[in-house]
Amino acid sequence: MVSTQTTASADSAVSRGWQLPPNAKPILVAIAIAILVFFLAYLRTDGSSLILTQALVTGLMAGGVYGLVALGLTLIFGVLHVINFAQGALVTLGMYVTYVVANDLGWNPYLTLFISIPLLFAFGALVQKIMINRSMGEEHANTLLLTLALGLLIENALLLTFGGNPQSVRTGQETVYNIFGAVATQSRLIAFGGALILALLLFFMLQRTSIGTAIRAVASNPTGARLVGVNTSRIYVITFAIGAACAGAAGTLVAPIVSITPVAGEVFNITAFVIVVLGGLGKVLGALFGGLIVGLAEQFGGILFPDQSNLLGVFIVFVLILFLRPQGLFSSNS
Repeated sequence: MVSTQTTASADSAVSRGWQLPPNAKPILVAIAIAILVFFLAYLRTDGSSLILTQALVTGLMAGGVYGLVALGLTLIFGVLHVINFAQGALVTLGMYVTYVVANDLGWNPYLTLFISIPLLFAFGALVQKIMINRSMGEEHANTLLLTLALGLLIENALLLTFGGNPQSVRTGQETVYNIFGAVATQSRLIAFGGALILALLLFFMLQRTSIGTAIRAVASNPTGARLVGVNTSRIYVITFAIGAACAGAAGTLVAPIVSITPVAGEVFNITAFVIVVLGGLGKVLGALFGGLIVGLAEQFGGILFPDQSNLLGVFIVFVLILFLRPQGLFSSNS
C-alpha cells in the first residue's frame, strides 16, 4: 500500500514537473505569432533576407528607445498609480534641451545627457510636488486628465518659444555600419546602446540600492512601507522624477535622428502606452522587452501593410495582447 502511494506521488510529481508555468503559455503564443508574422513577411518580400534583416535590426534599435520611454511610464504607474499622459511631451522637452545645448553651445548632442537627465529629473520632481501630489488617491480619470493638460501645456509652451517649424540637431559625419547585410547609422546604434545602458542602470538601481528597495516597497505596499519608516511622499517625488528623466534621456538619444517639433513626442506617447499594456502595468522588465517587441511589430507591420502607417502593426499587437492576455505578457497574475 505504501509502495503504491509512493509510486503515485512520484508520478504526480513528474507530471507536475512537465507542466508549463501558467505565465509561459501566453508567451509561447506570442512567440508563435511572431514566427507566423516572420513567415508572412518572408512571403511578402519574396524571400528577401536583406529586407527582413533590415527590419529586424531597425526594429530592435527603435525598440530600445521605446522601452526606455515606457520604463519611466510603467515605473510611475507602478508606484504612484498615476497614468502619465505627459510622457511624450517630456520626451519632446528632452529633444529641445538637446537642440538648444548642442546647437547654441556647441556641445556634442549625446553629452547633453548630462544636462537633460538632471533637468528633466528636477522638472518631474517639481511637477509631482505642485500638481500630481494634489490628485494622489483620486480616480485614474482625474490624474489622466491632469497629465494630459500638462502635456498640452508643455507642447504649447514649446510652440510659443521655438515655433512650429521642424528643427534638427547638427552632428558630425554620419558613419554607416553593416550588420549582417543590414544598414545601421551611427546615431541609431548610439541611441539603442544608450537606451539599453540607461535601462540596465535603472534596473540595477531598483534591485541593488536602498532607494530602489524603498521604491519597490512603496509599489508593493505603501501602507506597510510607511509603517517601517519609508517616507512615501519623498519616494513619490523621486519616482515621478525618474520617469521624467527617462523621457528626457530618450528625447536626447533620438534628437539627432528625428525632426524636432513641439508634437514630436506624441508617437512615443502612444507607443509607450502600448508597451506598458503589453508588458504588464508596473513591470520594469516587461517595459524593456515590450519595447523590443513593439519596435519589431512596427517594422514588420510596414512590410506586411506597405500602404498603411507602420503603427498599424503596433495596434494589431496591442489588440492581440488585450485579447489573449489583458494583464500583460510579463504579469504574474494568471
